[in-house]
Amino acid sequence: MSIIERFFGKRAPEERTPDPLVANTSIQQPLSLQVLFPQVPALDSAALSRTLRAFDRSTSRGRCDLDDELLREGKILGLAGWGRHVVRYVGFDFRMPADAVEACIAGAHYDQDLKQRAREHRAHIILYYAGYETSPLEQYVALAVVAAVFGRNDGLVVLNEAGHTSLPISMLLDIGSSKNSCELLRQLPLPYLYCGFVKHEVEDVRGVWMRTYGAPLLGLPDFAAHADGHHEGQRYFDIFENVFRYVLQSGAKLSRGHTMQIGTSEFMRLRAPKLDESFLTRYRGELFVMEIIGADQINR
Repeated sequence: MSIIERFFGKRAPEERTPDPLVANTSIQQPLSLQVLFPQVPALDSAALSRTLRAFDRSTSRGRCDLDDELLREGKILGLAGWGRHVVRYVGFDFRMPADAVEACIAGAHYDQDLKQRAREHRAHIILYYAGYETSPLEQYVALAVVAAVFGRNDGLVVLNEAGHTSLPISMLLDIGSSKNSCELLRQLPLPYLYCGFVKHEVEDVRGVWMRTYGAPLLGLPDFAAHADGHHEGQRYFDIFENVFRYVLQSGAKLSRGHTMQIGTSEFMRLRAPKLDESFLTRYRGELFVMEIIGADQINR
C-alpha cells in the first residue's frame, strides 16, 4: 500500500502486523515533538533509514519512508518505525508560530546564539507518535530517536510545544553516538524534553514561581513551587525530577496533603493552588503546589 494510505492507518486485508509501517489511528491525542531547521532539509529515505538503524541496537531493523512524489514537490510526509514504534512526520517550508517557539526556547538553558538561530528558522518538521507502545515515556523516547535522525540534516533544536521546552539537536546527536542510546534517552531528566521546567516572575509576588508543563501527558501531575529566587532553579528541578521518577517507578498515586521525604533532611507536602494562584491553573491537567516542610509535619 502507498505511504499516504499507511500514513492514515490503512492496511491491506492480509496484513495482521504493524509491518510494513502503518499508523495507529486509535491514538486520539498523540504525543509530538518538533524539529527546527535553517532551511528545508534535503532528505532521502535510504539515508534516513541508515541513520535510524545505526542509532541503537533496538532500531537496527528500523526504516524511514518518505512519499517520493510529494518530496519532488518540496513537501515532506512519511513514516518512521521499528518494533512496536511508528512515528508520523510532516514537514513545512515556513516557520512555526513565533509565540509557540518563544515559549519553548526563552527559558531553555543553551546559548543565545542558537536561540536566535532557532527563532529565525525557515522550516520545521512535526513528529507524531502513531505506534503501538502504550508507555508515554517509551513513546517520547521513540520521538526523540526520530528527532535525532532528522536532526543530522542541519537541525537546530527539538521542541516539545506541550512541555514549553526545547533542547539543541546536538544533545540528541551526542546521545546517538553513545552505546545504549535509547537507554540514555529513557534516563534523560524528564523536564529536559519530555515535559518542561519553567521559572516565572509574577507581578506583585516576591520570589520566583517554578513549575512544570506537560507532565500529565506522561501520566504524571505537574508540579509548582514558590522559590526565593532564580538561584534555586537547579534545586527544584532536581526535586521535581526525583518525584517524577519515584511515581513512574512505584506507580504511586499522589494527592493533596500527601507528604514525602525528598532528601536526607528535607520533606515536602502537596497542595492544590490557592485562589490567588490562578496563574498556575491556566493549562489543563493535574497540578500540585509543592511546599517544603519540617520532619515534624509529615504524615505518619
